[in-house]
Amino acid sequence: MEKNFSRRQFVTAAASAGSLVALASISPALGNPVSLESIESTADKQTWKKIGSKVYGAKADDQGPIGGGAGYKKIVTKGDFVAEDLETLIDVLGKAKAGQVVFIPGKAVIDMTTFIYIDKITLKIPEGVTLASDRGHNGSPGAQITSDSLDTPLMIQVMGPNVRISGIRLQGPNPKRYLDHHKRAFGTGGPGHTYYYKFPTSNGINIKFDKAEIDNCEISAFAHAGVNLPAGNDHHIHHNLIHKCQYNGLGYGVALDNSSAMIEYNMFNENRHSIAGTGRIGCSYTARHNVHEEISLSHCFDMHGGRDRKDGTTIAGTIIEIYNNTFYAPQTAVVIRGVPQEKCDVRQNWLPTHKDAKAAVRAEEKTFVTDNLYGANPSKPA
Repeated sequence: MEKNFSRRQFVTAAASAGSLVALASISPALGNPVSLESIESTADKQTWKKIGSKVYGAKADDQGPIGGGAGYKKIVTKGDFVAEDLETLIDVLGKAKAGQVVFIPGKAVIDMTTFIYIDKITLKIPEGVTLASDRGHNGSPGAQITSDSLDTPLMIQVMGPNVRISGIRLQGPNPKRYLDHHKRAFGTGGPGHTYYYKFPTSNGINIKFDKAEIDNCEISAFAHAGVNLPAGNDHHIHHNLIHKCQYNGLGYGVALDNSSAMIEYNMFNENRHSIAGTGRIGCSYTARHNVHEEISLSHCFDMHGGRDRKDGTTIAGTIIEIYNNTFYAPQTAVVIRGVPQEKCDVRQNWLPTHKDAKAAVRAEEKTFVTDNLYGANPSKPA
C-alpha cells in the first residue's frame, strides 16, 4: 500500500501536565457558537448497508442512537450528590466515594473560565465515581461545563480507575483551526515547535487509570484533545458526539498514548483526527460502529509511527481494529504511519466518498484492508 511519512510529532505533554439533542450548541455563558450545521440525525441518514448476511458501516445497537442523546438507554437522571454551580461541584466531588454519582441537572451551565485562568482549577473525579447529567432525557440538552479561556490546559482529571462521565456537554475554548499560525511555525524557515507552543492548547478529559467510561456526552472545541488517554487500559468511549477539535497540528477527538480503548457508536465531525494514537508499544484501539460526518481537517482515524516520535523504530501501535464504521468525509479515512506490532485490520466499513482501498487507507506492513464497501451505491465489497 502507499506509504505515508509525517514529520509532525504527536504531542501529549500538554495534557499530561495537568443523538443529537441540538444541531447547534451555543454556550449561554460564552456566546461562543459551536455549530453542527453539517450533521444530520442518524435517523434521517443511512449509515449502514447489508449485503448478503453481512452488515457494512455503522449500525446503532440496542443502547440507543449513534452519538447518544434522545433514545439512549443508560441516561443518568439522579445522583447521591447534586451540583448546579461550580463551587458545589468541586465540593461534592471531594466528598464522593466509589460507587456514588455526582449529578448535574440538565439546565445547569457551569462556567469554569475564571477558576481555570486564575486558580488553575481542574475538576477531579475520584476512583469509581460517576459524574453525570441527563443529556437526551425528556428533551434535556445535558448540563454544560465550559471554559472560554484559551489557556485551558485541562478541564477534567480522572483520579482513579472505574470512573464514568455520562450525559454532559463539555465545551472547550477553541473550535478554530489556526492554519496561519501553524504555517508560520512549520513553513519554510519557520521557527518550529518553540514558536508554535507559545499559543496555548486546551484539553477536555485526561485519564491515566484503567477502565474509564465516557458515554452520551457532547465534547467539543479543544485544541489538543477532547478525550486524552495518556495511560490506562480497557477504556470505553461510546455513544458520544465529539466535534470541533481541529487546531492544526494537534486537534484530536480521542487521543491515546500508553493506553487502549474500545471506541464505538460515536458521532465525529470537524476534528483534525477524530481518533489518534502516538503508536508507542501498547497503544491500541478498536473503533467500530462510529459515524464520521462530512468535515475533517485531515485524515479521520490515525496511528503514529516511530518516525513521528523520532525513536528509531517503525512501530505504529500494537493492535488496531477498525471495522463497521461509516466515513462520509472525503479525506483519507485511515492512516497508519508505520508498522503495528501485531496488526491493523480495516474491514466491513462503508466509505461512500472513496472509490477504493487506495483512496481510503494509507499504511505499511501488517495493515490488512479487506471486505469494505466503497462509493455511495456499492453492489459488492472489495
